[in-house]
Amino acid sequence: MRFVFLFGGVLGSAVAATTSWLADRGPDRVLLDAAVGCLAGALLFRWFWTVLLRGLRETILIRQKAAAAAAALTAKQP
Repeated sequence: MRFVFLFGGVLGSAVAATTSWLADRGPDRVLLDAAVGCLAGALLFRWFWTVLLRGLRETILIRQKAAAAAAALTAKQP
């Protein structure tokens, strides 16, 4: 989880700083935009990671239930 949070922060900071710099803003504004982009990117990546893990967990649980149901069906057949 820490890796995803840090990666999102670095990526958000880089994107925000690059776009701000390409928009010909001053150095103080570039750094402010990079800081805000860092926070926004980190939070968005953290949210996305939790959604991804929740979907993965649900998929695994559904597959386990389906496998258990198939095993129970196979065990009932003579």
